[in-house]
This record gives sequence, C-alpha cells and structure tokens, in this order.
Amino acid sequence: MALLHSLGRRVGKRLVASLPALLGVVVFTFLLMRVLPGDPAAFFASGPNAGQEEIEELRRQLGLDRPIPEQLVRYLYDIATGHLGRSITTGQPVVRDLADRLPASLELSLCGLALALVLALPLGIAAALRPGSPVDHGVRFLCTLGVCVPTFVSGLLLIYAFYVVAGIAPDPTGRIDIFAAPPPDITGFLLIDFLLVGDFAGWRAAAAQLLLPAITMALFVLAPLARMTRASLMAVLGSDFIRTARSVGLASWRVVMVYALRNALLPVLTIVGIVFSTMLGANVLVEKVFSWPGIGSYALDALVASDYAPVQGFVLLIAAIFVIVNLTIDVLYGIADPRVSIE
Repeated sequence: MALLHSLGRRVGKRLVASLPALLGVVVFTFLLMRVLPGDPAAFFASGPNAGQEEIEELRRQLGLDRPIPEQLVRYLYDIATGHLGRSITTGQPVVRDLADRLPASLELSLCGLALALVLALPLGIAAALRPGSPVDHGVRFLCTLGVCVPTFVSGLLLIYAFYVVAGIAPDPTGRIDIFAAPPPDITGFLLIDFLLVGDFAGWRAAAAQLLLPAITMALFVLAPLARMTRASLMAVLGSDFIRTARSVGLASWRVVMVYALRNALLPVLTIVGIVFSTMLGANVLVEKVFSWPGIGSYALDALVASDYAPVQGFVLLIAAIFVIVNLTIDVLYGIADPRVSIE
C-alpha cells in the first residue's frame, strides 16, 4: 500500500511538472495559427462574393475581432473548463470530433507499432549476434530504406502493388468497406467491437482494411526500433556478466534470450514510448492516403480550411498523449529495473 502511495505521489508530481510544457504548446500553437496566412471568416463566408460586412459579422461571431491577448485568455479559460471550441468545418464541438476520431488513430498506431516490434526485435537480435555479416548489413540497409522513404510514398506503393496490380487488398477507403455494416460503437476500436459482438466476418474485413496502413506505419518506425535493439544488445553482450555466463557453460540461446535480451530491452522500452507518440502525430499523411478517419486527417482538413479550433485541439491532444505515454514508460521502466527511480 505504501508503494502504491509513493508511486501515485511521484506520478502526480510528474504530471504537475508537465503542465508548463503543455501550456507552452498551447500558447505557441495559438499564436502560430494567428500568424499563418488565411482568414477563416473569409473562407467560410457564404460564397466567394461575400461582402465585407458579412465577413466582419462572422469574425465577430468567432471572436476574431478581439485583440490577440484577449483571445488567448478566453481560449485558456475554455481549456480549463473542458471546452476546445467548435469546428467551423463540421459544426461540432472539437472535443466530440476528437473523441470520435481518436480510436481510429489509436487502432492504426497500435497495430503499426505491434507489427513494427514483431519485425524489429528479430532483425535487431540477428544483426547484433552477427555484427559485420551480410545479415547485419541487410538489416542496416532495410533500416536506412525505411527512414529515407516517406510514409505517403510507401503507402502509395503498397496500394499500387497489392490493390491495383495484385488485386488482393481491399479498397483504401477507410476503416471498413463502404458496403459493410459497422459494429455497435462500444469501444471505438473496430477489431475489438467486432469481436465483442461475435462478427468474425466483419473482423476479417476490418483487419484487411487495416493491414496496408498498419504496414506503412510499421515501416516508418521499423528503423529506430531495430537499430536500438541491435545497439543495446551488442552493448549487453560485451558485459562481464555475459562473459561469466558463457564461461560456466550455459547454452548460447539461454545466455542471449534470458540474460542479455532482458537487459537490452530496457532502452528499447524507452524508444517505444517516443516512437508511439511520434506515430500519432506523423500518421497524418497515412490517414489521407488511405482515407482513414483519424485525428490526423481531421486536423489537416481543418488546417487547409484555416479552422483554428480543431488544429489547436489536435496539437494539445498529441502533447497530452505524449506526456502520458512517456510517464507510463517511465513507470514500466522502474518496474522492469527497480534500480531506476521514476524521478
């Protein structure tokens, strides 16, 4: 009980310490949106021939006629009361739009991360066990290729190869086929919701829609995960306790899998948190390529339309997720290695 109390106190201190960073993100995003070219009032006024009076009236309704400091104070007050404004594009509160679209982005990012880990860990281990070999060079070449190719390029290549040429992939038109019935909205994650209602045909259809965008996201983060696994495992394999384990006659697989890999995965755990947070913010192009209804495509559409509130809400949400994910990784790191303090 005392351990839980201490852990909760430390987590609370970390969350409080993150508030200035979140405030800085909010203020920076707010000011950046105001200096970017484009006037939302002129964009959303009725028709291209809207008069100046109509535009000024819309600016007054949006609060854009007030001084910037006053707009910022009002926005900070709205955030403190749980309001992120209303999207002019959808006509809905930004909180509702983000809540509706966040499960789609999380499902894509989590599946992409899981697929990347399944590929990166064996590749990193194989490269670390044979440094300088063709396997090592091949893994490093694959990692370099994954970093150099943009996500929208790899996504388009996958669509061309598996949908246009091979014809084995479904239409890249969202989370589910347009002619299929969606499951009841229980969790927002289609794979989980289909399983909860026992619709296995729908689950297979949703998994097929998810496969190509998840592979695209996995290729995007494969390089840092594989390279970190390789570097960390090579460092551990040169440690004294590994040489001792080998000297007493332990099997090589046991030395690597039980002793070396367990210690090598600690830095990998740290990079997983950074990678996952990056994926949520970097999946904008992937969502647009595959018509995925996530928060990334929502923010991009709002940015094109000079719709301030959704973009500001998106950035704040990503910053908050980044703080929570990194705090979770710190806690897990402390559990995996008791020598490491969460502070």
